[in-house]
Amino acid sequence: MADIAGSLKALFAALLAVLATACSTLPAGPQPLEVAPGVYMVPGAPGETSPANLGRLGNSGFIVGDTGVIAIDTGVSYLHGQALLAAIARVTDRPVKLALITHTRQEFLFGATAFQERGIPVHMHRRAAQLMAARCETCLKTLQRTLGPEALRGTAVFKPDAVFDADFVTDVIGRPVRVLHFGHSSGPGDIAVLDERTATLFAGGLLTVQRIPDVFDSDLKGWQQALAALAARAPAHIVPGHGPAADARAIASVQRYLVQLQTRLIELLGSGTPLSEVPDLAALPEFDTWDQYDLIHRRNASVVFLRLERELLFK
Repeated sequence: MADIAGSLKALFAALLAVLATACSTLPAGPQPLEVAPGVYMVPGAPGETSPANLGRLGNSGFIVGDTGVIAIDTGVSYLHGQALLAAIARVTDRPVKLALITHTRQEFLFGATAFQERGIPVHMHRRAAQLMAARCETCLKTLQRTLGPEALRGTAVFKPDAVFDADFVTDVIGRPVRVLHFGHSSGPGDIAVLDERTATLFAGGLLTVQRIPDVFDSDLKGWQQALAALAARAPAHIVPGHGPAADARAIASVQRYLVQLQTRLIELLGSGTPLSEVPDLAALPEFDTWDQYDLIHRRNASVVFLRLERELLFK
C-alpha cells in the first residue's frame, strides 16, 4: 500500500509539473506601463497582423482620475477588449467611466463591445463613426480569415454610444482630459487625447514612433497642420498609435517623413515615372529601419503618387 501511495504521489507531482509548464507557455495579458503619474500605456506588437500576435498591434491606454478611469482605444477584438479591462483592473479598482476611440483602424476598434457589455460608454468622432460603419464589416471579415474564429470570438462591428464633432474637455473621472480634433488629418475623424495634469498626449493615428505612418485615409495638408498644432502644445509625454512612448521630438519625425514622401513623389511625377516603378524609386533612407517600411511605405508612395497625378490632371 505504501508503494502504491508513493507512486500516486509521484504521478500527481508529475502532472502538476506538466500543468505548470503548459501554463507558463500561455501568452501573458497586456502589461500596462506608467508613462506619467496616473497615465498608462498598454503597448501593441510590431509587425503585421498575424495569428502569432492576435492582431494586437495598436497601443491602448488609460488615465486614472480621482473618481474613475478613461480608457483610450479598445483593441482589435472582444477578447482583446476584455484583456485591456483586466489590465486596468490590475492597476486600479476605480471604475472605467468612458472609452474614447481615437481613429478608425481595426486594431483600435473592435474591443469596444467588451466595454459596452459592462456598461462603459464608448465615444468617438462622428466622421470616424461614419467611416467605421461604411467599411468595417469588410475589415472584420478579413480579420476573421487572418486570425481565425477563436481569436475573434464575440467580436462585432459596434455602434458608439455617443459621437461628437469638436474639441471638448471632460472631468468625468475627476481629472481634466481634453479631446482634440483638427479636422481631416491622418484620418477624417481622428482625435488626440491630452491629460492636462501631466501633459501626456495619446496621439492615436496622428503619430507613430519608429513605424511608418499610414497615409491611406489622410489629408496631408491637414495632417501637417495638426502636427504643428500638437507641437505648439509641447507635450511632455506621447503615447503614439504604434511604437514606443516618446516625447515631443516624435512629432518632428512624422513631419519629416510626410514632407520627404511628398517631395519625392512630386519629383517622380515630374520625371514621368510610371506608377509601376514608383514604390521602388520612392526610397527614403532616413526611415528605412522603421517598422513596416517595406509594406506601408511602398503603399504610401503609390497612394500619394496617384493623388498628385489626379490633382495635376484636374488642374
